[in-house]
Amino acid sequence: MALSRSFIQRVSPFFAARIRHNSSLLSSASSSALAKEPQSSSVSPPEGDTVRLSDNCIRRMKELQDDETKEKMLRLSIEAGGCSGFQYNFELEEKPKDDDRVFERDGVKLVVDTISLGFVKGATVDYVEELIRSGFQVAENPSAVGGCSCKSSFMVK
Repeated sequence: MALSRSFIQRVSPFFAARIRHNSSLLSSASSSALAKEPQSSSVSPPEGDTVRLSDNCIRRMKELQDDETKEKMLRLSIEAGGCSGFQYNFELEEKPKDDDRVFERDGVKLVVDTISLGFVKGATVDYVEELIRSGFQVAENPSAVGGCSCKSSFMVK
């Protein structure tokens, strides 16, 4: 019991520092995202300000939409955590929220909140089918300098 308490006391400062670091990165991204004026939906965003959808992502979303009565959108958000500091989170939703940016290709919509957009500008969302898993993933992210081999988490520049 004393050995496990000793271990916890040794690793606690590491985890506390990691949480503070991730929290400061998220809050700085949110303040910079909030400082920008919202763009009109009729204006096309600059190329580096978009999130692209791969052909496989489009195909899979169309398959999923065929099974649904209501149109679904793919939501990409960023959370603190994962083995590299931040992790990608994918969900299906029916409508965007007020602070979302909507990216559309061939009738398929991807929504990204303004805070998460700062972490994925210029990225490409893909759908991969592998022996061990299948799912949506961010295949290319110019804001990331590294990440885990499963591509579910990343480190920012």
